[in-house]
Amino acid sequence: MKQPALPAIEKVLFTEEQIRARIAEVAAEISERFPSGNLKLIGVLKGSVFFLTALARALTVPVKTDFLAISSFSNHSGAPGVVRIAKDLDDTIEGEDVLLVEDIVDTGFTARYLLQTLAGRGPNSIGLCTLLDRRARRIVPLRIDYRCFEIPDRFVIGFGLDYKQLYRNLDFIAVLKP
Repeated sequence: MKQPALPAIEKVLFTEEQIRARIAEVAAEISERFPSGNLKLIGVLKGSVFFLTALARALTVPVKTDFLAISSFSNHSGAPGVVRIAKDLDDTIEGEDVLLVEDIVDTGFTARYLLQTLAGRGPNSIGLCTLLDRRARRIVPLRIDYRCFEIPDRFVIGFGLDYKQLYRNLDFIAVLKP
C-alpha cells in the first residue's frame, strides 16, 4: 500500500504490513509463554493504545487490559527528572502475570520506574514489551522481554507516537523531518 504524502515525514521506517507481521510474531511468543490466560497487559497512555490493541488482538490466549498514565517533569537543563503516575490502574495486579506495554523505550527511566512500582504490587510476574526500542538513548540498564523494532536516534511518529498530539493515527511509523 502506498503511503500518503505528508510534508512532515522524512521517511517511512516501518510499513503497516511490517508492523502487523512483527506484532504477530511477538504475540505468538507471548501466547506460548503465558498459556494459562492469567495475563494482564498494562498500557501506558496515550502512545501505547494502538500497539496494545494490535498486540491483544494477535494474542491467542485470554488477556486482561488496564491502563495508567504518567507525567514527567524535567529540570531546567532538560535532563530526565521526576516521573509520577497521573492515572493509576483500575484493578489490582496481585497474583497476575503482568506485561507493561510501551510504545517506545528511550532512556529507560520511565519504564524502570513503572516496572519497580508495579512489582511492588504483588504480581506473579512482570515483564516489558515495547513496539520501539531506541537503545542509542538508553541511560539506565533495562531488560526488555519483547521488542518489535529497534530504531535509530531519530524522532518518530505514527502507530500511536505523536508530535504535539498529531500523527498518532498513522498506520505506519515514520521519521519526522527536523
